[in-house]
Amino acid sequence: MKLIQVLNNVDVVRAACSQDIEITDICYDSRKIVPGAAFVAVSGFQTDGHKYIRQAMEGGASVVICESAPESKVPYILVNDSRLALAQMSNNFFGHPGESMKVIGVTGTNGKTTTTYLIKTILEQALGAKVGLMGTNANMIGSEVYPTERTTPESYEVFRMLGKMRDAGCDYAVMEVSSHSLMLDRVHGIKFEVGVFTNLTRDHLDFHKTMEEYRNAKARLFPMCRFGVVNLDDEAGRYMVSKGNCHFQTYSAENDAADLVAKNINLKADRVEFEAVIKGYINRITLGIPGMFSVYNALAATGCALALGIPLGEIALAMKMAHGVKGRAEVVPVPADYTVLIDYAHSPDGIANILKAVRGFAKGRVIALFGCGGDRDKTKRPIMGKLAAELSDCCIVTSDNPRTEEPRAIIDDILEGMKGCQKPMAVIIDRREAIAFALKNAKKDDVIVLMGKGHETYQEINHEKHHLDEREEVEKFFKNEKKK
Repeated sequence: MKLIQVLNNVDVVRAACSQDIEITDICYDSRKIVPGAAFVAVSGFQTDGHKYIRQAMEGGASVVICESAPESKVPYILVNDSRLALAQMSNNFFGHPGESMKVIGVTGTNGKTTTTYLIKTILEQALGAKVGLMGTNANMIGSEVYPTERTTPESYEVFRMLGKMRDAGCDYAVMEVSSHSLMLDRVHGIKFEVGVFTNLTRDHLDFHKTMEEYRNAKARLFPMCRFGVVNLDDEAGRYMVSKGNCHFQTYSAENDAADLVAKNINLKADRVEFEAVIKGYINRITLGIPGMFSVYNALAATGCALALGIPLGEIALAMKMAHGVKGRAEVVPVPADYTVLIDYAHSPDGIANILKAVRGFAKGRVIALFGCGGDRDKTKRPIMGKLAAELSDCCIVTSDNPRTEEPRAIIDDILEGMKGCQKPMAVIIDRREAIAFALKNAKKDDVIVLMGKGHETYQEINHEKHHLDEREEVEKFFKNEKKK
C-alpha cells in the first residue's frame, strides 16, 4: 500500500519524504520492525519510541512517523499525535475492517469479560452468526482462540484482529473496551453499533488519578456508538446517558424506570434466575453462573441483544446455553468435600461481589485467598483487605503479581485495612504455599475462593512472567496428598 493511502485522514504537519513509497507494514516497536515498514514513534509511559528511530531504520524501516523531527537524516512524516496517527494508519492499512461487521464494545470496571462472552453466545445461538471476540481472556474468531496480553491491545493489533475477523467472515465483533484504550486512542476510528456500560468502581487510579477522570474515560465510548446500553443502578451509568449522543437503553435490578428490569430474582448456588421485563414483555432468564453480579451481566447482554433486534424469547433460550468464563467464579473439581473457586477479583468491588455471592450459598466457611498487584493503585489495597476480612470467615493474604514491588510491602498495605480483624488470618507470601495451606486446612462444606489471578497462568515478578496456574496447583496438592 502506498504511504499516501496509509496516511489518509492523518493530520500531517510536515512530510520530509515522498508519499508515493510502498509500505509493507506498520510497526511501533523497533524490535519487531520488518523491511519496508512504517515505524510510528509513540511516546509511551515507560519509554519513548523516538529514542529508537535509528534502530528502526537499521532494521529496514522505510519511513518514520513522529512528533518531533529526527536528529539524523531519515525520511519522516511529522504529526501532532503519533498515537492517534497509529490508529488511523492501522485502520487504513487493514482496509477499515470494522465497517464490514457490526462491532459491539463493552466497558466498565467489572463484568466486561463475562458480558462479552454472553453476547457472543446469544448472537451465535439466536442468529447463527459468526462472531469474533477481543478481550482479557483471549481473542476468538468463532471457536478459534488467539492469545492476548491485555484487555484492549494497541490500535494496530485491534485493527489487525478486526481484519482477521472480516476475512474469516464474521458478522459481529464483540470487544472489551478498557478505559486505557479509550484515553490512548486504541479504538479510534471504530464505529460501534452498540456500546455497553456495566459499572464503575474503584480501580486504575494509578493511571486516571481520580474517579472523575476514570468515569470520563469510560464515557468516551458512547459518542462512538449508534446504540448505548447502560446500567441505571450505577450512578456513572446515568452520567453516560448525559454525555452520549446515541440512542440509549437502560437496565436495572432495582429501578422500574429502566427500559429493561429484572424482577423476581432467585439466586442459586449454581445459577441465577429472574424475569426480564421490557415494554410489557416478560421472559424467564436462567444463567448458569451464580451471584448477583451475574444478574447484571445477563441484563447487560440482554439489553445489547435487544438493541440488535433479537427477540427476548430467543435471548432467554440462548442464555440457557451460556457457560461460565475461565477465571470468573470458576469451580475447580476437587476430590474433597469442600469447594474451590477461582475468580479474577482484583478490585474492591470485585472482591465484594464474589464473596457476597459465595456467602449466599456456602454451607461452611468462606476462605478468602488474595493479594494485590504491584505497580498499581496502592489506595485500594487496604480497602480490599478490609472487605475480605469482613466478608469471609478466614483470610489468607499472599502475592498476586508483585511486578517490581516487594511482595511484603504490598501485603503490609493490605494489612492496614485488616487491623482489628478477629477472624483467623494467615500471611503466606509464596502463592503456591498459600494455596496448599488453604486446601490443607479446609473442612467439609467450606468454600475456598482464590482471588486475583483468574484466567492468568503466570505471576509477574520484575518484568518476567513465571508460570503459575492455580488449577495445576490444586491438582498438584491432591496428587501429593494421595502419595502420603
